[in-house]
Amino acid sequence: MTDRGLQVRLGKLKLKNPVLTASGTAGYGEELAEFFDLSKLGAMVMKGISLQPWQGNPAPRITETPCGMINSIGLQNVGLDVFLREKLPFVRQWDVPVIANILGTDANEYIRLAAELDEAGVEAIELNVSCPNIKKGGISFGRDINSFSRLVAAVRRKVKNAALIVKLTPDAPVDVFARAAGESGADAVSLINTIPALAIDINTRRPLIKNVIGGLSGPAVKPIAVRMVYQASRAVKIPVIGMGGISCGADAIEFMLAGATAVAVGSAIFRDPMAPLKVIEEIGAYMKGRGIKSVSGITGAMAGR
Repeated sequence: MTDRGLQVRLGKLKLKNPVLTASGTAGYGEELAEFFDLSKLGAMVMKGISLQPWQGNPAPRITETPCGMINSIGLQNVGLDVFLREKLPFVRQWDVPVIANILGTDANEYIRLAAELDEAGVEAIELNVSCPNIKKGGISFGRDINSFSRLVAAVRRKVKNAALIVKLTPDAPVDVFARAAGESGADAVSLINTIPALAIDINTRRPLIKNVIGGLSGPAVKPIAVRMVYQASRAVKIPVIGMGGISCGADAIEFMLAGATAVAVGSAIFRDPMAPLKVIEEIGAYMKGRGIKSVSGITGAMAGR
């Protein structure tokens, strides 16, 4: 196995390895760059970007759970102008593809964001129609197949250069929506986003998240995510990016055997910022130990289907 053997494609986007950061877990790269060379990643996925800055939800908005965490950040972000002026130039110091995750309250906001980011030269745009922690937009597209298809098609028409990735919600049939994404022009789909969850303090009898319900992530969701990646990959011919509880190479390989072309590391970064690099190394070691020349030889190779 060589470094070349780790390369994968997501439509027109070529990655040096199949490991990405999951949006919202590594900011805009500044914090992670303190720990390692971002050029070693397959791609850097940005924290979600809206047209105007978003304040996010009130605190407390993160709580730990057994084998995971619940968050209700509410997609707090700096907005498009600051991203283009400050955040994108920072991450451009490294030889790593930039994937801009975008969000809006209506279709026009998504379309404008996609067009401006495409013009700014990001390598890919991830259409976030799956966040459970905002009251308007976002997940409302991810649950309605007609609105979803129209949105993906409209964004595709505006995006001329970047690859288009659609992030699916686990709260709708992923095979149906993955197929619709591909038919509407997406180059890839990514899944899963967090799963709506609730935790309560039994002493105060109050929810541990101010917003009451947040999104569950971490190892607790991994078997669900692997199942959904399997379902999505069997429904489409476009690449699938798998995520949800990946903390080591074995986790990533499990997703790939289920059908993922690439994977994203998320919550594990909070515990160990080096987690993405360890996943890359462990995938390489797995391939070397089994004489696998190309990472594509793992994708969809689950036995006994």
